[in-house]
Amino acid sequence: MRSTLSVALLGALALAGCASQPKTEVTRFHLNQPIARGQITVEPLLPADRGSPEFQAYANVVGAELARLGFTEAPGLTKSEQVAAVVVDRAFFDGPPRSSFSLGLGGGTFGRHTGIGGGVSVPVAGNRPSQYVSTRLTVQIKRRSDSTTIWEGRAQTSGRFGEPGSQPTDAVQKLATAMFQDFPGVSGRTITVK
Repeated sequence: MRSTLSVALLGALALAGCASQPKTEVTRFHLNQPIARGQITVEPLLPADRGSPEFQAYANVVGAELARLGFTEAPGLTKSEQVAAVVVDRAFFDGPPRSSFSLGLGGGTFGRHTGIGGGVSVPVAGNRPSQYVSTRLTVQIKRRSDSTTIWEGRAQTSGRFGEPGSQPTDAVQKLATAMFQDFPGVSGRTITVK
């Protein structure tokens, strides 16, 4: 009886340790062709995000990751041939993080019409201890001339609101680092990064 209780207690402690470090799930899609590391402009996927200070913070994070990979961010108002279109979604909910999202290559993911939407959600109620936040980052690298998406990455993480890493820019930094790890990645495979 005592050994069974000890094993159960150790199992509970191990699970508690895993819960305190939220996982990041990343899926990448690409055309299995080389991606030229040239000039790139980071722009919002949603026109409503253009000019927003919040979006600029996210764009800075994504731009730094792209620079680490050998891309050069186009200066000022220069419009480069390659564009990194970025959107960040945040959702608040009660209870522990739900199961992860699943992604598929639906019609239009690599075409002129992506069908991706998004925005930023803000909690209406107070920040209760049971409130969690889920953050998702989507980045599409496109050719400006024909709007073809040549690479797309999606990353998501969830955690308790107010804990380290739950702030928007911190979460996006974690997601961008995971998303661009081993760039371009295996197309269509979802990986988990701790």
